[in-house]
Amino acid sequence: MLENLSKYKIVLASNSPRRKELLGGLDIEYEVRVIKDIDESYPSDLRGEDIPKYISGQKAKAYRASMADDELIITADTIVYVDGEVLGKPKDADDARRMFHLMSGRKHEVITGVSIVTKERTVQFATTTKVSFAVLTDEEIEYYINKYKPYDKAGAYGIQEWIGYVGITGIEGSYFNVVGLPVQRLYTELKKL
Repeated sequence: MLENLSKYKIVLASNSPRRKELLGGLDIEYEVRVIKDIDESYPSDLRGEDIPKYISGQKAKAYRASMADDELIITADTIVYVDGEVLGKPKDADDARRMFHLMSGRKHEVITGVSIVTKERTVQFATTTKVSFAVLTDEEIEYYINKYKPYDKAGAYGIQEWIGYVGITGIEGSYFNVVGLPVQRLYTELKKL
């Protein structure tokens, strides 16, 4: 379906097992390449979709310097956004608890910024999904944190895990975006190249 990509060697610039699985679902061949310690900070005046787009762009710049002429690099960054606050990966269990208390019984946004980079061009986009949580008990929060150790996930949760089964009451938008990569939108953008 994506014959237009045959001239490229596709590189996923992420070590996320969820992103690997999702990109693999598009039935395209790719390799994973990871540069450690890329700065993921962003200007304090950025809001909403501009934040993960900026970070995915910074990641893309880090890879651009060493990319081959025939490579296409995909970078991504996901944030959870509540009342103008970015919930990134929790530092520890207390931080994860704080995040769950912010999201409990209400709606938040999961926003993924994606950059697609070749030597000739860069395409950037962001996808937003609104997620509603039921009111979570302290017992449920503790169970999830202790059993699933969600310290590598924006907003301290994985929708595809236990907390998603018992706590998420609805989503508006792409489910896969919440998992970590808006594959339908990525597919659409790749078709245009």
